[in-house]
Amino acid sequence: MLRLESVEKNQIGVYAAALILGAVMGLLSPAIGMFVEPAISFMIAILLFSMFCQIPFLKLREALSNGRFIGALLLVNFVLTPVLVYILTLVFPQPAPVLLGVCLVLLTPCIDYVIVFTQLGKGNERLILASTPILFVVQVIMLPFYLWLFLGSEAAEMVQVGPFVEAFIFLIIVPLLLALAAQFWAKKSAKSLQLTAWLPVPFMAIVLFVVIASQIGRVYEDLSVIIAVIPIYVLFHIMTPFISRATSAFFRIGPKDGRALIFSAGTRNSLVVLPLALTLPEEMATIAAAVIVTQTVIELIAELVYIRIVPNLIYRD
Repeated sequence: MLRLESVEKNQIGVYAAALILGAVMGLLSPAIGMFVEPAISFMIAILLFSMFCQIPFLKLREALSNGRFIGALLLVNFVLTPVLVYILTLVFPQPAPVLLGVCLVLLTPCIDYVIVFTQLGKGNERLILASTPILFVVQVIMLPFYLWLFLGSEAAEMVQVGPFVEAFIFLIIVPLLLALAAQFWAKKSAKSLQLTAWLPVPFMAIVLFVVIASQIGRVYEDLSVIIAVIPIYVLFHIMTPFISRATSAFFRIGPKDGRALIFSAGTRNSLVVLPLALTLPEEMATIAAAVIVTQTVIELIAELVYIRIVPNLIYRD
């Protein structure tokens, strides 16, 4: 009999298979990519709903009372990470549409599958779960400021507020409200949340498949752009664990919480911001989407490395 523990234990293999299958299908048959692309937002919404159902929104006391962790989390994600991204984009300058994609993906901390990787890396996944609403609210507030800071007046010309708001409502607010309703209902029937616990792994695989299958062609067509941003992403994923480790030491955070901080800093909101990038004017959307998808692929590889070296080398007990 298939058990939830078995599914979660083998999820990395499932995700890797979804990535490979999506890449092969997208390159061999562009028509498949065009067919599944409209499903990206809907599948991400279902994925986020299933993840939000596991987040204790009604019990935020643990996160709100852990002042050291919250302070470190906010410092790393909304001060130190933007500084790192700014330095990397100075060393590897990019044209405005590419820079926009880089900013969208690197300046927004993940609020979904970071929970999965934190657990696999022996971090405090419950603390990350409880901290997710805080990360979400702060990044929504800070993202327009970051875009103005990095892109100046060009950001206003490239980014339309309307589609961004619509995407956030559909991808975040609606799944969040449905998840809250499910949590209230679970007080009467615990089986309702038990069912949603089965959804994250298969829908993560589906999302990875549809994203890669629909976008891999853009990556292939914009290969010169992709090659230019790869050093930024690789250095980002190399440096963030050590920045987070130093921050943990400064705040005197324990190993399990420190690992959670490392995974939060190294995991970005690529699957959420991709639909936002697709709302840009056509040529900009193509470039920004290719840049974001490239980060997703590199990040997933980095996560497989993180779950090995973070608990065994960077932050041991």
